[in-house]
Amino acid sequence: MKNVFFTGMGLLLTAAAIAQPARQDKGAMKPYSNPAFANIKKSLADFSAPKAPGETRFVMDYTNADVPKAMSEFKTVFATDPISQGATNTCWCFSTLSYIESEINRTSKQHIRLSQSYIVYWEYVEKTREFVRTRGTSAFAEGSESNAVTRMMKQYGLVPYDAYTGLKPQQPFYDHVNLFDELNKYLQNVKTSGAWNEEGVIATVKSIMESHMGVPPKTVKVNGKDIPPLQYMKDVCKINPDDYIEFMSLMEAPYWTKAEYKVPDNWWHSADYHNVPLDDFMNIIKTSIKAGYSIAIGGDVSEGGMNPQLGVAMIPSYDIPSQNIDENARQFRFSNGSTTDDHGVHLVGYTEKSNGTWFLIKDSGSGSRNNAQNPGYYYYHEDFVKLKMMSFTVHKDMVKDILAKFPKN
Repeated sequence: MKNVFFTGMGLLLTAAAIAQPARQDKGAMKPYSNPAFANIKKSLADFSAPKAPGETRFVMDYTNADVPKAMSEFKTVFATDPISQGATNTCWCFSTLSYIESEINRTSKQHIRLSQSYIVYWEYVEKTREFVRTRGTSAFAEGSESNAVTRMMKQYGLVPYDAYTGLKPQQPFYDHVNLFDELNKYLQNVKTSGAWNEEGVIATVKSIMESHMGVPPKTVKVNGKDIPPLQYMKDVCKINPDDYIEFMSLMEAPYWTKAEYKVPDNWWHSADYHNVPLDDFMNIIKTSIKAGYSIAIGGDVSEGGMNPQLGVAMIPSYDIPSQNIDENARQFRFSNGSTTDDHGVHLVGYTEKSNGTWFLIKDSGSGSRNNAQNPGYYYYHEDFVKLKMMSFTVHKDMVKDILAKFPKN
């Protein structure tokens, strides 16, 4: 009986297998992928590769230095939160518009974030216009100066950040590397070909910028009404660009005269800088911030006394002792090129320590993001400002007595 049973079951199973439809499997060519093994090989290669020494720089050792440790040590004015300028060289615009935002709050108690991209867009338009007018001899670069911002404000007004971000959807940081490369290549081609049609060249430059940054608005909506940017600046921001004064302190021009600040970023050769002795230069800065007036300031930040991780900047005594920092030392470095005009920042606070005055600096550059405690800020010692900061912008109300010493036009 058992043999019959299993034999019967076998017949049933065989019949069931025969009854199933035949499989029709197919193959295809697919890229081979083994990410885990690829990671193993990369890790082994990295382990076996010779280790190149990291880049080193000769910098100041801050081990025993008495420096500020936190923003809470400073008396500050109102300032909007730090914003990264990303991969651009537009610190001049970020720092000065940060300053204008503080001025809006100081004068009308409003908290407004302004569009940097709007000013940058029109600055490029005016640079292009001058490039065509001078047949390619005018400088065309990303850099500029604080009074370029007020200059553009006079012509084109202001718009809030939300009206024109200059960023593509989901773009995390500003990036003008390809933008400037396209603009520069186009203008150099114009120069080579001699195609000096101002209207056509500017139209092409606008088209290039708008492909990267979008189209700047012609109006801004306020309380349901569309108003032009010039009216927005005047009636909403309540800012007058003519209220802001430029200062420098250089021996190469007579003191108590207005002179040109002779740096490449002053591409339109502005001679509106009030040149004052160094003691007056420093006194204006200290008096202004202590009175609640912030300052847009710029100069040289490529120094061994700057430590991004600590967020501090000093002049090391092995460079020049504090007591020897004077107008001669300042002019000497500017004349030999060791002091350059490479960065604009916003001075927003101060504190007094045993080793002098320190200034709180809001900075859009990448270096300030390495300040672990306060990303976006530096602490500048007064000696650093005295030797390396070359020009600044301040409201005219803080310098009435200084302006009275200048000859009337």
